[in-house]
Amino acid sequence: MRIDSTELLVQRLKDKEFKRAVITTHHKPDGDAMGSTLGLYGFLKQIMDEVFLITPTDYADFLNWLPQNNVVINFEENEAYATSVLKEADLVFCLDFNRLYRINKLGELIGEMNIDKVMIDHHLDPDNFANYVFWDRQSSSTCELVFEWVEQYFGSDYITEDMANCFYTGLMTDTGNFQHNNTKPKTHRIAAQLMEHGADHIKIHERIFDVFSPNRSKLFGYALYKKLELIEDGKVALIYLDNHELEMFNVKTGDTEGLVNMGLSIIGVVMSVLIIDRTERVKMSFRSKGDFAVNEYSAKYFSGGGHRNAAGGQSEDTLENTVIKFKETIKEYKEELSKI
Repeated sequence: MRIDSTELLVQRLKDKEFKRAVITTHHKPDGDAMGSTLGLYGFLKQIMDEVFLITPTDYADFLNWLPQNNVVINFEENEAYATSVLKEADLVFCLDFNRLYRINKLGELIGEMNIDKVMIDHHLDPDNFANYVFWDRQSSSTCELVFEWVEQYFGSDYITEDMANCFYTGLMTDTGNFQHNNTKPKTHRIAAQLMEHGADHIKIHERIFDVFSPNRSKLFGYALYKKLELIEDGKVALIYLDNHELEMFNVKTGDTEGLVNMGLSIIGVVMSVLIIDRTERVKMSFRSKGDFAVNEYSAKYFSGGGHRNAAGGQSEDTLENTVIKFKETIKEYKEELSKI
């Protein structure tokens, strides 16, 4: 089901009612988050005088090649400047998240502001904080939605080569390189359209997936050799890393990206879990095959959510207690896991 309440927004944009727009996305943004925000930035710059892009945190170095990446304002590093930019805006686009707490203190500021808010997203159960919504849980990615929104309301002539490269990045990463079950025939058709607009799929793949540093390579090897556990009769792959291990490999933002997916490549594994002690809290990533809904599991036990086969969670407890809780609660799904 698609919710689209942006028709009035589109008319107001065409009538030049808005003077300054801000675009933002979720904490530790991934390929879809940065692809959609930078792609939308490329479009809005064609129809507006002032457009700013603020991320709540930093993001992986392998996304720095994206077109217009130099315009990004990191809220954590430039809070005063980012706040001043936001307070002078009359329109804010919220992409690839649907609850303001996902963007930390930046979300508190946006929630308090009496300005028009736009949400473009594909995650489950959106909060009702936006004046205008373009939402569809069936879409592969927020990049897919932004592309469709621009094309539907403004026309394909606005899709530049830079925008196409941004949108293709999100399409590719959020579908697991077109391998996840959110990859639909429409996904491939849109990928083809983006290539026709100039997206270089070979270079995008190289810049996202073929960029392992020596430390990141060693981290993956260590995690798979030393830390991988197979539990629940081999149906669940579990890796957990403490703060000392992160320091041992000088882990930076983005270095653990993709590690959780490695467990799913093991024969018989239905669910893969990565649990990391991030000091301020324990962060969790869940992946699954078939109909096993990791978003529902994560929401029930670890204040998380996401997609059926790809979700995140968190814990305020210690790493040790979080692992124990996971091992205890996943036992409740033994029969369900055994059927997949």
